[in-house]
Amino acid sequence: MSKLTDVPKRILIGRALRSDRLGETLLPKRVALPVFASDPLSSVAYAPGEVLLILSIAGLSAYHFSPWIAVAIIVLMITVVASYRQNVREYPSGGGDYEVATTNLGPRAGLTVASALLVDYVLTVAVSISAGIENLGAAVPFVVEHKVACAVGVIVLLTLMNLRGVRESGTLFAIPTYVFVFGVLSMIAWGAFRGLVLDDEMRAPTADFEIRPEEPGLAGFALIFLLLRAFSSGCAALTGVEAISNGVPAFRRPKARNAATTLAMMGLLAVTMFCGIIALASATDVRMAENPAKDLVHEGVPLGPGYVQDPVISQVAEAVFGHGSVLFMMLAAATALVLFLAANTAYNGFPLLGSILAQDRYLPRQLHTRGDRLAFSNGIVLLAAAAGLLVWIYGADSTRLIQLYIVGVFVSFTLSQIGMVRHWNRLLTAERDRVERRRMIRSRAINAFGAFFTGLVLVVVLGTKFTHGAWVALLGMCIFYATMTAIRRHYDRVAEEIAAPDTPGDDMVRPSRVHSVVLISKIHRPALRALAYAKLMRSDSLEALSVNVDAAETKALRDEWERRGIEIPLKVLDSPYREVTRPVIEYVKGLRKEAPRDVVSVIIPEYVVGHWYEHLLHNQSALRLKGRLLFTPGVMVTSVPYQLQSSEAARRRARKRANWSAPGAVRRGPAERAKDTSRHP
Repeated sequence: MSKLTDVPKRILIGRALRSDRLGETLLPKRVALPVFASDPLSSVAYAPGEVLLILSIAGLSAYHFSPWIAVAIIVLMITVVASYRQNVREYPSGGGDYEVATTNLGPRAGLTVASALLVDYVLTVAVSISAGIENLGAAVPFVVEHKVACAVGVIVLLTLMNLRGVRESGTLFAIPTYVFVFGVLSMIAWGAFRGLVLDDEMRAPTADFEIRPEEPGLAGFALIFLLLRAFSSGCAALTGVEAISNGVPAFRRPKARNAATTLAMMGLLAVTMFCGIIALASATDVRMAENPAKDLVHEGVPLGPGYVQDPVISQVAEAVFGHGSVLFMMLAAATALVLFLAANTAYNGFPLLGSILAQDRYLPRQLHTRGDRLAFSNGIVLLAAAAGLLVWIYGADSTRLIQLYIVGVFVSFTLSQIGMVRHWNRLLTAERDRVERRRMIRSRAINAFGAFFTGLVLVVVLGTKFTHGAWVALLGMCIFYATMTAIRRHYDRVAEEIAAPDTPGDDMVRPSRVHSVVLISKIHRPALRALAYAKLMRSDSLEALSVNVDAAETKALRDEWERRGIEIPLKVLDSPYREVTRPVIEYVKGLRKEAPRDVVSVIIPEYVVGHWYEHLLHNQSALRLKGRLLFTPGVMVTSVPYQLQSSEAARRRARKRANWSAPGAVRRGPAERAKDTSRHP
């Protein structure tokens, strides 16, 4: 059966890779740029349009504020990029904002940042896929009619591509991303040449339209609020910047320097493209409206519901290259494709962050394990499921989804930069070298300005977007925070409960019955109980068996084994593909082959939990092993249960339910007793 299920798995994601080939999956800068920066680079396809859409509320006269809003966004982007270059140099382990906040501000701040990033990664996938589907639907009506199904299909396709490994997905995604960047830069250069040198008149398809303002004559506070709202919508161009700081381990050596260089390249390209598109949109008289059917007017007549509003980048490309030209078609195709691929930033950031959170016991341990292709497969699948659910709930409507966006990323920006300021303050108290102190003071100034600016933007975003859907993102952050806190509390409680005592206790001497091979992962109370049980059975041969999936944990197990002087020999099986089940099965089959008449008894320590949701956090490997060994002839499997405190609580609840009496039962007496009385008067 395992071979039958293995065949389609290998077809979909490829052959498994050994752990020692992890270095081959690391990314050079030319591949890392499209892998980690596809989201901020692709956001220039819709961020300028978001600015103009909000300004259109006050009418065409408000468009002259768009260059100033663009300048503010560009200053913010440069600040964030410069700040994150400090992050990747000082914290190259891949924890990113989460590690910075946890180390310098405490676990609660770190968990807040992690919650914000997880929500933002899920929204990145949902928004990018939905925007791509809407762009594609303009040319293919079938996609519009089945947009939710098509969006989910694209999510499944991206999931399979990422399950094949970071390097493979990066190579596939690099070409369309670079084509998009080349197309946008070519459009900016050719538009500037035509306008400044040739003095050609370039007009967008909407240049002759008028905008009917929803709120005419805005002034004072109302106008300021509108400008702040337009600014916060344009800040969508900054989403995904933090992904590089979370993905430093995926870079080739020197990791920190390569990540910092990639971050600078991304910032330069994003600033250039965003600034160029805003400038060309102003030069070609692009017109946008939140409700184009009613608010866009041509010769005094509203355009009506049949009008389809093209994105800003499409209108600018048509004005610069000409409608139907080869370059126009190439840029349109690359834009639609890169919006799909922008989700790949989240597919690389979410699993890495999930792995670190799982290692810190805030998420299930399964998220820390690499899959067959050395990618964090469980995190990839979890991200796909969450994004698919969000797409289904919101009907793949990017306009509704984008209102949830940005909040999480600016929460992480702000707390991360505050954490970096405290990091430099701590280092400066111990540093005496003048040159190094000057460098630290300069870096602290950069992070301090970044903290102030991003904090200010966070207040603006919350103030202008809260009632438009940002509250949903905050709710999602609270749910993630509460869930991770509960998981950590559970893991801490269990670790304290099963911790092995330094002196021999009941767990060492308590009698056990049968045993030949005891499966061990760590030395704790359940393991000691299983060993004691095995020793009492007086088997002809007895050994402890462990599988080496993590060299550091295996070394710690050997050292603890020798320190305690446990008499049972410990055998460690090597597992180059990080599997636990297969090496144990093959070893047991080998014992059976050497002595076919002997019976092999496998003893597995196992937790007994009291709640259904705790089963998701424990005993996964034990269940797989028992399921496989059950069908192996001549092998007996024994579970040595260790009751956690939650199981005792469940037993008390069951006893309470058994002793429950219905209303009036005490007065009437139990039914059995009544029957006995009738039989024996």
